[in-house]
Amino acid sequence: MFEGVSAGFAAAFSIANIGYLIVGCSAGTLIGMIPGLGPMTAIALMIPLASTLEPASGIILMAAVYYGAIFGGSTSSILINAPGVASTVASSFDGFPLSQQGHAGKALAVAALSSFSGGIIAALMLLVSAPLLANLALSFHSSDYFALIVLGLVSVAAFTGRGELRKALLMTILGLMLSTVGTDQTQGIPRFTLGLVDLIDGISFLLLVMATFAISEALLAIMDPARGRPDQDTKKLTSLKVSKKELKDITPPVLRSSLSGFFVGLLPGAGATIASFLAYGTEQRFANKEARDQFGRGSLRGLAAPESANNAAATGSFVPMLTLGIPGSGTTAIMLGALIAYGIQPGPMLYISEPVVFWAVIVSMWLGNTVLLVLNLPLIPYIARLLTVPRTALLPMILFFSLIGVYLVSFNTFDIFLMTLFAFCAVLLRTCGFPMAPLILGFIMGGMIEENLRRALLLYDDSWSFIWERPSTGTILLLAFAVLVWPGVQSLRERLKAQ
Repeated sequence: MFEGVSAGFAAAFSIANIGYLIVGCSAGTLIGMIPGLGPMTAIALMIPLASTLEPASGIILMAAVYYGAIFGGSTSSILINAPGVASTVASSFDGFPLSQQGHAGKALAVAALSSFSGGIIAALMLLVSAPLLANLALSFHSSDYFALIVLGLVSVAAFTGRGELRKALLMTILGLMLSTVGTDQTQGIPRFTLGLVDLIDGISFLLLVMATFAISEALLAIMDPARGRPDQDTKKLTSLKVSKKELKDITPPVLRSSLSGFFVGLLPGAGATIASFLAYGTEQRFANKEARDQFGRGSLRGLAAPESANNAAATGSFVPMLTLGIPGSGTTAIMLGALIAYGIQPGPMLYISEPVVFWAVIVSMWLGNTVLLVLNLPLIPYIARLLTVPRTALLPMILFFSLIGVYLVSFNTFDIFLMTLFAFCAVLLRTCGFPMAPLILGFIMGGMIEENLRRALLLYDDSWSFIWERPSTGTILLLAFAVLVWPGVQSLRERLKAQ
């Protein structure tokens, strides 16, 4: 192992591979900043270049593009409330309010530092225990995944303010319902398509998230010119200054979220999206009453937690890909295909048969996260200046890029009309006080929860006995129940105390 690690360090720190790392981080960050594009698109664009390189160099380049895109995806979420990637949706909950309060530079700086910390901590854990963690990932069954997703759903459905839990749960259920539109993946039968051919493939995530976040926000701003007008003090807007007290405040959430994000990333199919939502919900629960009330209104904790979790999960997702040959997401599936194209078979023996490739990729993550921080921190003041663009120009730009981004994915005008319909519905719902985040969460996790529940029921002959027959499943579901009822318990305690 030590020989392999030494060879990995030598390969990762070669001049050529450092160059590829810088190119990958830069390209990934730029592509990730554009709403509608994401890690999969970024890596797909790099495959022609990577195929001409040595295996270690090619995988280092694609890995750098991957976490660079995750890193850059938070920028559009924070500045214009347009999360083009599912894993950065949670970052917009507090990142966008911060930018509207005139703290765009600080929000981007906290996101950069949190992503860096999450990536570094996860890379360290990956280096120390990658082969051992593969066995841990294998021990999770479909019923455990089902329970984990339920935990994620209830923890974020309860993130809204006191008295709004019912609204959040209703929006989560609506998101789950929307996720069932399209072709049933098990039986191949179209369902809830209203006879429309355009809905056979289901509703696009990008379409829904752009409608409910970016376009609805722009429409609300047009209806109310005073809404969310950012502070025009350029010096304040572009300032990266984070006080010692604020750094001390976000350190525990970053550490907790990095660890939880890494372990969620280990699970094949879980990925950075579940990790970021779980981290956000967990930190909201850990916070005291005063800090909890700030969540959703510009909390630095609420921004730091998902940012560190999604970067840690992105790093953790390399464990099942490299050690088991199981892609944890669509992005790592592309990278798995690239490995096979190089003639390398991922699996338990990879770190023995190809130690240079295995350890070079892991070591490069340390260097890559450092490169990301060094490249992006100096650019933040210039990126934050986007908010100084007059609203008469900025709002049409947001609408234009949202519409074009969705159209370029499918080249289908039906998606434009559907997105417009969802945007007007979102404006109505937001006006009535319904949160959009649980809707997106339910939609993202709907397919995963259905698939894993069906597998669990199939293994147990259509019986729900897996809940008590598998201790891990029962424990996670009990935890989910506790998270769901805890707000009610707190409310009851406060009423009794007041009496």
